[in-house]
Amino acid sequence: MAENGFKVLLVEDSRTQALRLQFILQANGFEAVVATNGIEALEKLSNDYYPIIITDWVMPEMDGAELCQTIRMRQFDGYVFIFLVTSKDDPADIVAGLEAGADDYLTKPVSELELIARLSTAKRVIELERSLKKRNDEVLHLSVTDALTKINNRSYFNTHCPAVIARAARAGHSVSGIICDVDHFKKVNDTYGHLAGDRVLEAFSACLKGLVRVDLDLLVRYGGEEFVVMLPETDAATAMVVAERMRQEIEDLRVPWEDGTLKVTASFGVVTYSPTGQEKQVAIEEFMMVADNCLYKAKGDGRNCVRNALL
Repeated sequence: MAENGFKVLLVEDSRTQALRLQFILQANGFEAVVATNGIEALEKLSNDYYPIIITDWVMPEMDGAELCQTIRMRQFDGYVFIFLVTSKDDPADIVAGLEAGADDYLTKPVSELELIARLSTAKRVIELERSLKKRNDEVLHLSVTDALTKINNRSYFNTHCPAVIARAARAGHSVSGIICDVDHFKKVNDTYGHLAGDRVLEAFSACLKGLVRVDLDLLVRYGGEEFVVMLPETDAATAMVVAERMRQEIEDLRVPWEDGTLKVTASFGVVTYSPTGQEKQVAIEEFMMVADNCLYKAKGDGRNCVRNALL
């Protein structure tokens, strides 16, 4: 393991040069792995991520510039900073190497001081890229996560649920959706305050979360006091069993509040799409409209019940 967390792939067909550079790198805390040509380098890159590559320009079969171009066409776990090592000093050659995808170049014979200084620059670039990626991932996560309940939000639903239905259509599998709504939620807010309402929503979502399949089902806060559960590979009968269990668990739920507890119920609408291969794939808008109509019927039938329909 590299002392500084940076692995370097050294691509050099000269054993003497490779050993010299490897010694310098290891003496300065880098883990240095040697590939004797571009083909071998690509094989190693297929199995591992190297944030820094130092490659000779002139090599048999695939030269350094070609290697740079090939690397830039691939996806890796993070940015790959590439040095081209060359004896060429013509500015046109250097520009050609940079345009091929190299980030920097080193001229032969490679100075140890210059190599370490340029590697320090490469490390800063990679660390900045990692920091930006981490921040972007955090922003993306926040953009699709409900701030109160910490489950996915409607934006996530709108992005991912059409694909759930499309996969079901391609595979010929049933997919079901459950939309549920906290009964008389406005009364909770009006009577006990919005903080109490928040506690109810947190407990409600936690209850639902405990009843879905972690790696398959999708639970989202659809808006306000409405939640949606997508159930891939689930037929109508099974979806009704799941929804009824959710209804019962919510009815039994007691939410701690001040010196007592709050009790709520919920209404459920269930829709199931079972593709036959003959009909046009159902749109997510139609899917949700049918589910919403079922929810509306459940509320009209006295609330705290489940109603369903088929597509």
